Amino acid sequence: MATRTKKAGDSRLIKKYPNRRLYDTQTSTYVTLADIKNLVMAGDAFSVVDAKTDDDLTRNILLQIILEEEAGGAPVFSTQMLSQIIRFYGNSMQGLMGSYLEKTMQSFVDIHNKLGDQTQGLGVGSTPEAWAKMMNLQNPMMQGLMGNYMEQSKDLFVKMQEQMQNFPFAGQSNKTEKE
Repeated sequence: MATRTKKAGDSRLIKKYPNRRLYDTQTSTYVTLADIKNLVMAGDAFSVVDAKTDDDLTRNILLQIILEEEAGGAPVFSTQMLSQIIRFYGNSMQGLMGSYLEKTMQSFVDIHNKLGDQTQGLGVGSTPEAWAKMMNLQNPMMQGLMGNYMEQSKDLFVKMQEQMQNFPFAGQSNKTEKE
C-alpha cells in the first residue's frame, strides 16, 4: 500500500478508519460529516480514502451528506425525482443522464453566480430570506433567467438525443438499403 503525502496543490486528504471516524491529514484532527460539508461549501478540494485499502470513498461521503441534508426537513429532491433517477440505473442512458445532470447543474450555478454578481451593488446578502425578497422584487428578471436556464437545459437534452441517434444499437443496421 502506497502512503500518500500532502503536496502543494494537492487536494486535502481525509482518511476513513474502520471505526468509521474521519481523519483530516492536513489538520491532524478527526472531523465530522459537518466539517466535510463545510469544506464543500468553501469550495476546498478534498478526497476521502479508506485508511486500510486506500479506496476512494469521496462519493460515498458526499452521498451521506446529501442524505443528511435531505432528511433535515427542506429536501431538494422530490420523491418523484428520486424515483426517476433510480430508474436510470441499469438503463442504456445511465451514462448520459449523469452528464446531463452535471451540465444542467453547472448551468444553474452559472445563473446563480451571474445573479449574485448583479445583486452585489444592491446590498442583497446571501441569506435565504434576502434571496427570497430579491426574487419577489425581481420576478420578471427571475422569470427571464429561469426561462434561459430551461431553454439551455432543453437544448442540451435535444443535443444528447441527436447524439444517441448516431450510436449503433443492437438490432439496427448501419447499412443503407439499395434502391
